Amino acid sequence: MNFRLKTTAETAEILKNLHNSTGLTPNLLSRIAISLSVLNNDNPGEVVSDRNGLEFNRNTLTGDNDYFYKAIIRQHANREVTEEEYFPNLFNAHLTRGVKLLNEEYKHSGNYDKLLRNLLKLSEENLKEA
Repeated sequence: MNFRLKTTAETAEILKNLHNSTGLTPNLLSRIAISLSVLNNDNPGEVVSDRNGLEFNRNTLTGDNDYFYKAIIRQHANREVTEEEYFPNLFNAHLTRGVKLLNEEYKHSGNYDKLLRNLLKLSEENLKEA
């Protein structure tokens, strides 16, 4: 079982920039990114990490909510997901896509306060649809 995840250099750079802009740590930004990614019905593309990416410990990213993250990723895939598939492969794929979505949302929002309001509005809209 793998407990380490290495991002791509692009994902690491976006997380670094978002951290500098928002003050949120990369692990918190990653959790938001996963949430954004699973809202997209399409499966995320496979990710090939590189040595210039950030390295995360599984517990740092999922903490006490690991079962929850595995459940939403399994539900998104609409199939049984093995432990090896879930982490780091599918988790990293959702992280990579979600970080890009979060970055676009931040650019659209223009600042941290508007980003939070937009994310809250987005979550409320998705709850109504559920």
